[in-house]
Amino acid sequence: MRHLTDTLIASLIPGVILLHLYYAPYTKVEESFNIQATHDILKFGLPWRIADWDLVKQYDHVTFPGSVPRTFVGPLALAGASWPVLRSLDIVNKQMTIRAVLGLFNAFCILYFRNGVAKTFGRVAANWFVIFQASQFHIMYYASRTLPNFFAFGLGLLALRDLMPHFQLRHVMKVKQKRQTVSVHSPNDHSLASILLYRRAIAVLTAVGVIFRSELALLLGSHAFYLLIQRRISLDPLQDILPSGLLGLMIGILVSVPVDSYFWQHFPTWSELSGFMYNVMDGKAADWGISPFHFYFSSSLPRLVFNPLAFYLCIPIALSIGPLRKPARDIVLPNLFFVFLYSFQPHKEWRFIVYVVPPLLAAAAAGAAWIWTRRSKLLVYRFLSLCLIASTLGSFGASFTMLAISRLNYPGAEALNRLHTIADGSKRTIDVHMDTLTCMTGVTHFLENPSPKDIRNATVWRYDKTEDTDRLLDPAFWLKFDYALAESPERVIGKWEVVYTIEGYAGLVLLKPGEPVEDTGTRDLDSADAPLQRFWKMRSFHEARNEMEQALSGIKELGQEMVGEVRREGLKSKGARSWQSIKGWADSFRTMDIQQQRLVAGDWAYKTTRRYLTGGWWVKPRMEPRIRILRRED
Repeated sequence: MRHLTDTLIASLIPGVILLHLYYAPYTKVEESFNIQATHDILKFGLPWRIADWDLVKQYDHVTFPGSVPRTFVGPLALAGASWPVLRSLDIVNKQMTIRAVLGLFNAFCILYFRNGVAKTFGRVAANWFVIFQASQFHIMYYASRTLPNFFAFGLGLLALRDLMPHFQLRHVMKVKQKRQTVSVHSPNDHSLASILLYRRAIAVLTAVGVIFRSELALLLGSHAFYLLIQRRISLDPLQDILPSGLLGLMIGILVSVPVDSYFWQHFPTWSELSGFMYNVMDGKAADWGISPFHFYFSSSLPRLVFNPLAFYLCIPIALSIGPLRKPARDIVLPNLFFVFLYSFQPHKEWRFIVYVVPPLLAAAAAGAAWIWTRRSKLLVYRFLSLCLIASTLGSFGASFTMLAISRLNYPGAEALNRLHTIADGSKRTIDVHMDTLTCMTGVTHFLENPSPKDIRNATVWRYDKTEDTDRLLDPAFWLKFDYALAESPERVIGKWEVVYTIEGYAGLVLLKPGEPVEDTGTRDLDSADAPLQRFWKMRSFHEARNEMEQALSGIKELGQEMVGEVRREGLKSKGARSWQSIKGWADSFRTMDIQQQRLVAGDWAYKTTRRYLTGGWWVKPRMEPRIRILRRED
């Protein structure tokens, strides 16, 4: 039974990651390079022969190289891992599949780290770690996103598990028992098993830092310094630190330089070194904004840990309770030292320190387990246990609320999908221009309609992402386009008709019971002018909505009849009608595509919650026009 419970709780990690992916399947500009590079590798392949080098010219990075070269190691590995799945299965949404592969890899690494927590603090703490992590928003939302930080995240966790304090101690004891050696392990015990774990962690962190993210050098340095002052590794660098670091450096360079030189067609190309020199040494990162020194401690860490009791209650308990104090300190201090060192960098973003979140949650889980296992002994622990449950449920609710809001930030992707629905099949060839905001808010090559095999009965789509101001000001440039996706229609030269407007997130408003939606400036499902309302005019949406409301009404009436004394025949009849309504709604629901299903399910959940749970109160996102779909007038 315990194993089943542990497995069910552990399944929260991949389940929540995939849930975030399903409801927010699009990407933004920060993820653009890696997702486009993965697409290009899968579509055009690798130019092994000299005659194939023209294929590289079709890669997106040739047209949009960016300020500095970025590594192709992540996209190449992701394309290689996704290719068997895409080839063996007839999958339409390749972008979601590729992101699912990355998300599941990071989920595996989180669960691998969870096993280290179990070996250090026990299974109860391991389960609390999973619960804290699953209810945390940022990692769950970004685990499947192709940011360089989340290519490095999972590999970094593998190394951090080797640095878990009692994980190595138990490993050492197992090795000694096999050798039938009777001795007690101490922090000064330089056994072969513990040294190998430390060396492996140092090598992995070094290689990942060389390939993906240079800030991992500081994370490595903070842990190495802590191990040195704890005398767990030798002060002689020739024995421990230097060989492992050099091994990781060699692996990183031998992987990164050939791959990146190959794709950028310039030797030698060490992408992460170029990025480090540009952003840190040349100070270009400060162009994106400067934050105060305390920003990570006062703002980022509380938001990243997410659960307030985990941060302000459980971690302090773990650091103060005798049996937990030393292992919790060994986990927390080197990671906080890394955050302290990185605070000297003027430009700050939460994703630069995301690697410390699982270790901090591990310490919080130890404190939560201490409270939970004593809830039947003292009233204070029982009260704190109830507070932990409430805080965790609140964290899940806040996380899913942030998911619902975050998925509204991709108007570019929504506009391109809507254009395909509107115009596909209307002409043999359709040329469409996409402006900068459209490309920055979700558009990728994966969303483009592929060239049809039989062009006689299909539309050939051609896409343009020109950013050159001089060309955009030339009236002749716009004559070749049939449609344009633009933030500002007045900048599109010529006669154009707005055929559809895509809205985007612009803040939150509080709706009161009976308050007219029009007074709030929001897009509401009850508004006749809302874009979603127009979807209901489609037959499949109309049928699904009616069937869903009939099913809900029938279930409610059935429940009321079951409370009173009703005749058995009437109960059966009402149950049959309710079942037919549910079945009818399910049949209509199955005929829709994924986007339509999300709209129907979201509308039903919103109306049901507002009607029966909140009494008409609701927090609603305010939507404003973002992208216009323009059609050229002949």
